[in-house]
Amino acid sequence: MDELMDFDSVVANFDPVLGIEVHVELGTTTKMFDAAPNAFGGEPNTFTTPVSLGMPGALPVVNKKAIEYAIRLGLALNCKIAESCRFARKNYFYPDLCKNFQTSQSDEPLAFDGYLDVELDDGEVFRVNIERAHVEEDAGKNTHVGGEGRIQGASYSLVDYNRAGVPLVEIVTRPIEGCGERAPEVAAKYVQTIRDIARAIGVSEARMERGNVRADINVSLRKTPQSPLGTRTETKNVNSFRAIERAVQYEMCRQAAVLDSGAEVLQETRHWQEADSSTLSGRVKSDADDYRYFPEPDLVPLQPSREWVQEIRASLPELPAAKRRRLMEEWSVSDLEMRDMVNLGVLDLISDSVEAGASPAGARKWWMGELARYAKENEIEIDDVPVTAAQVAQLDQLVESGKLTDKLARQALEGVLAGEGDPAEVVKARGLEVVSDDGALNTAVDEALAANPDVVEKIRSGKVQAAGAIVGAVMKATGGKADAARVREIIMERVQAQ
Repeated sequence: MDELMDFDSVVANFDPVLGIEVHVELGTTTKMFDAAPNAFGGEPNTFTTPVSLGMPGALPVVNKKAIEYAIRLGLALNCKIAESCRFARKNYFYPDLCKNFQTSQSDEPLAFDGYLDVELDDGEVFRVNIERAHVEEDAGKNTHVGGEGRIQGASYSLVDYNRAGVPLVEIVTRPIEGCGERAPEVAAKYVQTIRDIARAIGVSEARMERGNVRADINVSLRKTPQSPLGTRTETKNVNSFRAIERAVQYEMCRQAAVLDSGAEVLQETRHWQEADSSTLSGRVKSDADDYRYFPEPDLVPLQPSREWVQEIRASLPELPAAKRRRLMEEWSVSDLEMRDMVNLGVLDLISDSVEAGASPAGARKWWMGELARYAKENEIEIDDVPVTAAQVAQLDQLVESGKLTDKLARQALEGVLAGEGDPAEVVKARGLEVVSDDGALNTAVDEALAANPDVVEKIRSGKVQAAGAIVGAVMKATGGKADAARVREIIMERVQAQ
């Protein structure tokens, strides 16, 4: 285990500088340069063609939809879109790309000079400047057999080329300065903001657990904000917000201990270790010159017309930050309530439920209550809970109309989650609907009053809160299906009439 300096001591003695590279897989039907399917899963090496396998003589063709998606993302990140740009070959030993180079962009990115305003937990907005957002292809996936899944100690490695050639946009920041002790939070919130934007504009599913969004986190320390930039490390392929935050904090504490000892930080790649929340040394980091970029001879330059770019700009939907401001006003919720919805990952689910007919309060109650608990108990993402926004809206409407109590609604929701159908179907099949027929309620009330004469006397003497005992008895007799408000009205009518 590396020697670490206490985090408070780090921020008291050093100034952290970040650099973040976010890789967003684009949700096109086919890959970046060939017609192989762009899909998650599948048997290894089945989503391939001669192009994605780098066969001799196989020529790439640019996926227009991928370029459109990349432009959409660039515009959403406030970038300029190049009038002309081109692809380049990035040369490196790629065991997961058969052709042994990556088709990427070097000095001519499609999108450049952007920025992103990142809202932190307390509402502070921190601006991150973006140097470029360039298009490239993804690599395949290496599986190391033995050695606890790591290359160190592995008996052998397997390569799956299904992901090779999937279109990516790599978003590269300029040095992120001035965040001090909030550097870990800024890094995590920045990546989360990109994830939310990619989903909102429809260019990616942006599921981090599937690797649709991955981040390389560069961290360096210097003595003061006026000092030259320190030597950086790059923690590769971190794919959860919590891990990003912890990786930044770990590297700050590790590098500070190295510098405090009089040693120098080694410029290298490092790998995040979830098991003990640490980073592990990888390889000495290459600079761009070592990749021997040169223009891709098999692809002509890209020249997106200004008319096409404007069409794409005009088609952009409402972005997450603007949506949050609008919904805060429409739903009359506070900053804190909105942040809770965002942090739980349910804002879009609640919004979709409201559009389907739920009340804002009702949609929030179900998504942030029962459904969030279900996701946690079953260790799944809340997006994967087997219930739709329309079903939540139907459930809320049944409660609002008085046909279900909250207790009965929870039972109906259990049926929906179990695959028994929509809420109305579950209510009918399980016989859950509230008993509101006066005939049945009168009978149940009369029986409860006869069985509790002492309570009746208390009500007559002015202790109306005692009626709760009769309401409880009726609810028990009807299996919790009685309309409690109507039951109370009938009790008062009966007692006053006696």
